[in-house]
Amino acid sequence: MRRGGLLLTGAALALLGAGVAAMSLRWALSAADPQGAAIVFTVAPGESLCAIARNLEHEKLVRSARAVEWIGRLRGLDGSLRRGEYSLSAAQSPGEILSHLASGDIVNYPVVLPEGFTAAQIGARLAAAGLVDETAFAEAVHDPALIASLGIEADSLEGYLFPETYLLPKGLSADEVARILVQPLLHVWRDLEPLAAKQGFSQHEVVTLASIVEKETGVPEERALVAAVFRNRLGRRMRLESDPTVIYGIAGFDGNLRRKDLENEGNPYNTYRIAALPPGPIASPGAASLRAVVTPAPSKYLYFVARNDGTHAFSSTLRDHSRAVERYQKNSTR
Repeated sequence: MRRGGLLLTGAALALLGAGVAAMSLRWALSAADPQGAAIVFTVAPGESLCAIARNLEHEKLVRSARAVEWIGRLRGLDGSLRRGEYSLSAAQSPGEILSHLASGDIVNYPVVLPEGFTAAQIGARLAAAGLVDETAFAEAVHDPALIASLGIEADSLEGYLFPETYLLPKGLSADEVARILVQPLLHVWRDLEPLAAKQGFSQHEVVTLASIVEKETGVPEERALVAAVFRNRLGRRMRLESDPTVIYGIAGFDGNLRRKDLENEGNPYNTYRIAALPPGPIASPGAASLRAVVTPAPSKYLYFVARNDGTHAFSSTLRDHSRAVERYQKNSTR
């Protein structure tokens, strides 16, 4: 009787232990907090499953790092969880959290890059959004190897960083961000290239002239007319005489364009002195300005002057232009 009693007690203890273990496992595999709010959780590049599990427990997103690691190894996820920021909640089970991390569904941040921004302005805005290091981005913009790998024949990516609203994750390198910003420009260029080639324009020439068009007017319907003026002037070997190009070539421009600036022959972007396009783009043109360069308005206009309301008065002769200047901007230098 005593021996049998001991056997029964051992069996009961074993069953009790199994029950406790099962309850502990269910507890470890259940959501840590059914009412938990979403937080941003970061997976660093090259971070192991073990380290990720510990961090999840530290952030109270899961109850047991060991349970997370066990599930991850069972699913073969060690080494395959993608870097980046994830929106996770303690209301998710460990299994759901691991599935989320394995999906690569990372948090993206919107950033608006307007038409007419320079590469420096783009870098500053990306840095302000916490998406890139400003210095590293500036270096990427001028990296010959990166530029060549993108198939761009230029000294920098100035003008090739396409203006758009982007959704970008944190943690990308400056090179990766630059590549993302160039792709839309290359897509637009594929449609324009055949027409540009027929007209004898290279990609760099189109982007350069489009950047000037972009800076000269913010009125959509005027882009083709502004492009026509510059195309006509280039065709006659006339100087473009564009203030924005001069300004681009002035280091630390203080907002005042002076006569000495227009007479400065040492500024390679001074189109009051060179009868050609400047060396490269002065800002990022949008698709409309790029298209305007290869499909300019049919006109004989050679001049334009601002009306001070955002629009311009266009003229075909110097006499008409002088009258427009007298009427709208007596101090205009164009």
